[in-house]
Amino acid sequence: MSNVLYTVMAALVIGLQGCALMTPKTSVHQPMSARSIKALAVTDNHGAIYQPDSHRPMMFDDWRARFVGDTLTVMIEEKTSASKNSSSKAEKGGSTKFGVDAVTGLPLSSLQGAGIEANSEHSFEGKGDAASNNLFTGNLTVTVVEVLHNGYLLVSGEKQVTINHGTEFIRFSGVVNPLHVNATNTVSSTKVADARIEYVGTGYVDEAQNMGWLARFFMTVWPF
Repeated sequence: MSNVLYTVMAALVIGLQGCALMTPKTSVHQPMSARSIKALAVTDNHGAIYQPDSHRPMMFDDWRARFVGDTLTVMIEEKTSASKNSSSKAEKGGSTKFGVDAVTGLPLSSLQGAGIEANSEHSFEGKGDAASNNLFTGNLTVTVVEVLHNGYLLVSGEKQVTINHGTEFIRFSGVVNPLHVNATNTVSSTKVADARIEYVGTGYVDEAQNMGWLARFFMTVWPF
């Protein structure tokens, strides 16, 4: 029985380690890269210097990305700032007074001179503040994975940087208007539609920042 328990525990540990080494999930457009599509009509010209299937004039052709498989550089220039302040205040007061001055010839003469007073006050005051600031800058070269019917480019790309026992993943995808691509074949991320930017990592440094699964379980079911 003990051997079976040890086997199960070892399999569980290996499985957890394998999950830790897996590439983190992504929400950017897939695929992350694409190969260029070769022209269907190719003219054979054996022995000649000029080959129509591979010729691309450098002096007159525009080298900005426009085909599947072309690459372009995205300048990530994301900066957002938002703040919100709210306050409310309400007050309510009331006063009630009741008195009996004179009672003659009635059974309730004992109430003569009685007086009742009541006062009530209610107040409420609330305040709320919220602020958010984000800054993300850098450069990332992406690949055109699809050319849409209107000529816009769907781009996607990833950069992996491994340092010691940790790996950083920088991912970007979005829809680029070819008119926004400048002469140096670069475009600002602020001009990319449906932009999805990710900066995630793996390794023991990132694992140390995450709560363990057992602790998360008790935090979920603990009623206090």
